[in-house]
Amino acid sequence: MTEKTRPLRADAARNRARVLQVAYETFAEEGAGVPIDEIARRAGVGAGTVYRHFPTKESLLQAIVADRMHQVVERARAQAETDPGEGLHAFLLQMAEQGATDLGFADALAGTSFDLTKAMPDAEREFMGTVAELLAQAQRAGTVRPDLEAADIKTLIVGLQSMRRFRADGDLMRHVYQVIRAGLAAPGPLAGPIPQPSRAD
Repeated sequence: MTEKTRPLRADAARNRARVLQVAYETFAEEGAGVPIDEIARRAGVGAGTVYRHFPTKESLLQAIVADRMHQVVERARAQAETDPGEGLHAFLLQMAEQGATDLGFADALAGTSFDLTKAMPDAEREFMGTVAELLAQAQRAGTVRPDLEAADIKTLIVGLQSMRRFRADGDLMRHVYQVIRAGLAAPGPLAGPIPQPSRAD
C-alpha cells in the first residue's frame, strides 16, 4: 500500500478535518489572505501538521473550494428539479448572497486567490456545466432570453458577489438583482436582441 492510499490514523484524520473547518470559517469571514500559521493557531495544531496535509496554502484553498463548489452544484440541481424556469434565478440570488458570507469561495470564483480553471479544471467544469444546464432549462421554459451563454451568467455571479461583499448592503444587492432579472427575461415581441458593443478598427 502506497503512502497516497494509506488511510489516515484517527488522530490525523481529526486534525485534517479540524484544519479544513477552521480554514473554511476563516477564509469565509476574512478572505484568502490569512496565513497558514494563523490557520494552524486557530485550529490548535502546529503549522507542520497543516503542511503535512496541505503542502501549500493553495492546496488548502483548493480542498475547501472543491467541497463548497460540490455543495453549490448539488443545491443548484435540486432547485432546477423543483422549478426549471426559476432554478437559474434562485441560483443567482443564492450565489450573490453567498458572496457576503463566503469570501474565500467568492475570491476563487472571481480568480483572485488562484486560477480556478487551471488549478481545479474538474471542479470548474462541473460548476460551469451546471450553470449551462440551469440556463438551458430556463431558456426552454421561456423565462430567460435565448442569446445568453453560461459565461455570461458566471460574470453576473461574480459581479453580484463583489457588490454584495464590498457594499455590505443586502437590500441594494437584491434591488440590482431585480434589475438584472428583468434584463435576463426573454424578450417580448417588440424587444430586440442584446445590443453588441461596437469594435474600434
